[in-house]
Amino acid sequence: MAKPPKFYVVWKGREKGVYDTWEACQEQIQNYPGALYKSFESRTVAEKALGEKPHLHLNPATAPAAAGKSQKLFVGQPIRDSLAVDAAWNTASGDMEYQGVHAGTKQLLFHQGPFPDGTNNIGEFLAIVHALAWLDQRRSNLPIYSDSRTAIGWVQKGKANTKLAETPRNAQLFELIARAENWLKTHRYANKILKWETEHWGENPADFGRK
Repeated sequence: MAKPPKFYVVWKGREKGVYDTWEACQEQIQNYPGALYKSFESRTVAEKALGEKPHLHLNPATAPAAAGKSQKLFVGQPIRDSLAVDAAWNTASGDMEYQGVHAGTKQLLFHQGPFPDGTNNIGEFLAIVHALAWLDQRRSNLPIYSDSRTAIGWVQKGKANTKLAETPRNAQLFELIARAENWLKTHRYANKILKWETEHWGENPADFGRK
């Protein structure tokens, strides 16, 4: 008896969509960092799932317990030869700092701050741009990981969309923001900026460890 056909949903890959064969699905996800995909028994169910958030189907908290053990297969593994960045914000003082490390070796590559009257999102934004400039100076195309979707979006748009008010205490920080935005306007880069999937991979290698 022939096996029933499967339909493969690719939420994150070279091109998202529903694919009729595993081979077609593989073309979208193979060697694609952080690929998100899953097979379904019905095209109708697959097309419905494509329009939903992938973690509704991949997250161990919402998927059957038996499937939870294989979740890392769906998101892949992080690229070890990469640069990871993170920021830390002190809720009591308002001080912010950020740093970048090599994801595979956890070697500290740069650290800036603390800066008074900052925010975590600003720190994450500055960290990504600092990493881009750091790699650009070394003519390196290594990918960059950040666990902040907000900061990644700001970098993609070339502007820090912060609502933080400028004050005499954080004037230096706003100068850094302006410099970072100008760098993005005047430079082109091939480095991929990727989301660090903390839920699947554990803490970002650049995490300050203060949680």
